[in-house]
Amino acid sequence: MSGKTPLIGVVCGHQQDPERFYVNAPYIHALQRAGGTPVLIPYLPKEQLLEILSMFAGILLPGGIDIDPARFGEQPHPRCGQIDPIWDELDITVASWALENSVPILAICRGIQVLNVAAGGTLVQDIASQVRDPIKHQQEAPRWYATHDISVQPGSRLAALLGGRSLRVNSFHHQAVRQVGAGLRVAASAPDGVIEAVEGTSSHFVLGVQWHPELMADRYPSAQQLFDEFVRAAEREQGSRL
Repeated sequence: MSGKTPLIGVVCGHQQDPERFYVNAPYIHALQRAGGTPVLIPYLPKEQLLEILSMFAGILLPGGIDIDPARFGEQPHPRCGQIDPIWDELDITVASWALENSVPILAICRGIQVLNVAAGGTLVQDIASQVRDPIKHQQEAPRWYATHDISVQPGSRLAALLGGRSLRVNSFHHQAVRQVGAGLRVAASAPDGVIEAVEGTSSHFVLGVQWHPELMADRYPSAQQLFDEFVRAAEREQGSRL
């Protein structure tokens, strides 16, 4: 594999009717700009899925629908949205494998929530009704446009990557990380206290963000930086296997 770009496994979303597996193109474009080779991962029986995962030097967990609250031990809130057990099983199996094997992870929107649940954490099922004095987290501005501030934790990997303590991001979610899972820590929060980023506590690259940097990456350099650093971590992972 020497000299080759790292293979990045991009976990597919799932639609029931008509049934399809899919990934939105902006994720692919951002990974390619960063120098990675994206490969889509559809749902497979667990044994088959685990057979192919070792080929990947990094895992991207994209955005999507809500996670079944049963996955973190709760009953569904009245405002919990669409769920898909096939999608949940795929995402959580891949996220758990990547965590257990110290493979670099970049998790986006639903992805940060999957990452947290896979690590044993819980979620806010509906920000509007479960967070006091929330700001607007489901923007109606253009999808690439940054609409609210976040505060980045000093000393975090994210702060080092971005070179600062504040950032403005886009926002398309009504759920969020509540109790942070094992091996993760808060890396950024919104003004209302909603967790906007988590990262791994070890030296391995594990980063989850609640916003959608793939939609911002061709206009905001800081958004593309997340993909660039992720792919560099995947390159190091690939090199360690040689």
